[in-house]
Amino acid sequence: MQTSFDLRLSTLRAAYQAGKLTPRQLCHRLRTRALTLNADYALYIHLFSEAELEPYLAALDGKSPDALPLYGIPFAIKDNIDIAGIATTAACPAFAYVPERSATLVEQLIALGAVPVGKTNLDQFATGLNGTRSPYGACRNSVHPDYPAGGSSAGSALAVALGVASFALGTDTAGSGRVPAALNNLVGLKASKGLLSAAGVVPACRTLDCVTFFTTSAEEASQLLSLTARYDVLDDYSRRNPQWNNGAAFGKPRTGFRFGVPQQLEFFGCAESPVLFAAAKARLMALGGVAVEIDFTPFLAAARLLYEGPWVAERYITAQTLLETEPDAVLPVIRNVLASAPHYSAVNTFRAQYRVQQLKAQCDAIVDGLDCVLTPAYPRAVTLAELAEEPVKRNSDLGYYTNFMNMLDYAAVAVPAGQMQNGLPWGITLFGRAFTDQYLLSLADALQRQQGAALVGGAGLTTAAPVRVATHDRQRLVVCGAHLSGQPLNHQLTDRGGRCVQCTQSAPDYRLYALAGGPPLRPGMVRARDGGAAIEVEVWELPSAEVGSFLAGIPAPLGLGQVQLADGQWCTGFICGAEGLEGARDITAFGGWRAFLASLHQG
Repeated sequence: MQTSFDLRLSTLRAAYQAGKLTPRQLCHRLRTRALTLNADYALYIHLFSEAELEPYLAALDGKSPDALPLYGIPFAIKDNIDIAGIATTAACPAFAYVPERSATLVEQLIALGAVPVGKTNLDQFATGLNGTRSPYGACRNSVHPDYPAGGSSAGSALAVALGVASFALGTDTAGSGRVPAALNNLVGLKASKGLLSAAGVVPACRTLDCVTFFTTSAEEASQLLSLTARYDVLDDYSRRNPQWNNGAAFGKPRTGFRFGVPQQLEFFGCAESPVLFAAAKARLMALGGVAVEIDFTPFLAAARLLYEGPWVAERYITAQTLLETEPDAVLPVIRNVLASAPHYSAVNTFRAQYRVQQLKAQCDAIVDGLDCVLTPAYPRAVTLAELAEEPVKRNSDLGYYTNFMNMLDYAAVAVPAGQMQNGLPWGITLFGRAFTDQYLLSLADALQRQQGAALVGGAGLTTAAPVRVATHDRQRLVVCGAHLSGQPLNHQLTDRGGRCVQCTQSAPDYRLYALAGGPPLRPGMVRARDGGAAIEVEVWELPSAEVGSFLAGIPAPLGLGQVQLADGQWCTGFICGAEGLEGARDITAFGGWRAFLASLHQG
């Protein structure tokens, strides 16, 4: 079902700036539309009345659209996230309470100018991946009526997919921010744990929970993340966002990025999903990626622990009082999921933690040499009829590729990747190390632009592709002398976890000198106005956290600056100040440091 409005952030901003639309006009139209849709899709538990909307709209009166980054942008809130004065139900009426204060993230968004429009439906206590486990109605898919919307953030995904919110907040413990995105042609960002504040969120598993964004595009998710990724003293699990993961990291991915592809792929008998996955893999390769097969068994082993281990006891905590005093207030399927929780002991818990740490060490070793990993978002779609017949099994099927993510502390983003023959949206997940969120969104953006597929509502990406290069938690460093592989100072890179990613040459306008002094002998590379040559270099990747200590150990007259490579790319590398050339020998004719050293031995 297509939206009547183009709700992209850039489109609304332009309409407000041109005076063609006001937030009050838009929210009134969206509310009217949502009232009609809610009867069929059950997306809202509480749609804000005109009176409830008014304080947020009145706060924008007299303000310029240029004054606030999210001026007049309508957003929906999953109903396990607090907004002051409105009941939070977690899809359980007996659990409901009215918070005095909004969740930190909701407060942030409102302060940025965004307008909350309603509380969305979910699987009760955020326990489920299908969106049908709610006393407020089952959420069906936005495109195909025989399929679920996905959960537990079902209503949030539908609010964006059906065109009644520009973006929506969900939560994700086992895949609740990614499965609904894939089933409804959306981007679902499950940021690194602690990156978005969870203060004011009803816990599912507090040690694992993440707040998520549903958007139509990766670019919008990047913008929202850069505006809201802040440390929060009210959230005991909050973490600071490193500078390498801020908004400036979003850009065009370099060619040559390495992405993992599971050797063990499971599609549960679906004939279409393998074809769609192969196409997504081919598109990443067309963007310049290098596919690397990886052993996926430790990831899958970690995924099983989420519901087969003591983490189900953590889920029990929130609903414990109800389960012990009013068990009928909790849906039978949720009671069944949580039934084993009281039987787990501290011994069980510590054993499971040891097992997770063991698996994380194995998985981290695999992910360490990659820029990201590609998986399906779900192995195969399940129908509403199948969920009714086998609610637990079919729900588990949807989480096959998602359950391990927070257990292992990875960042992830679901990206639309085509549709099945019946029109049902299909998607992939890109995941990687914690705090590589903006890089993953950069890859997602590149995929969306390459596919050229219509976004929700039929619109396309109208903004220009990023010009700057995407970055992540690894800093590229060009070396030309004693830090080359096999040379005396190479250990300064390897000791810091560095790895060589490219053996190449500089652009053909550098001169190379053997500097006076030593040992060890050191080269100096200087950009020449004329008479330069291409110099042999290596490109290394160094963990960004290690770059500072490396830089501190570089002696004058050497330093780090920008070096142009033969393919035209600019990277950080060793450069030499002009004052360092006194007494130096010009060795440009050798074409590189190794050739110069070889000549000394020959002499």
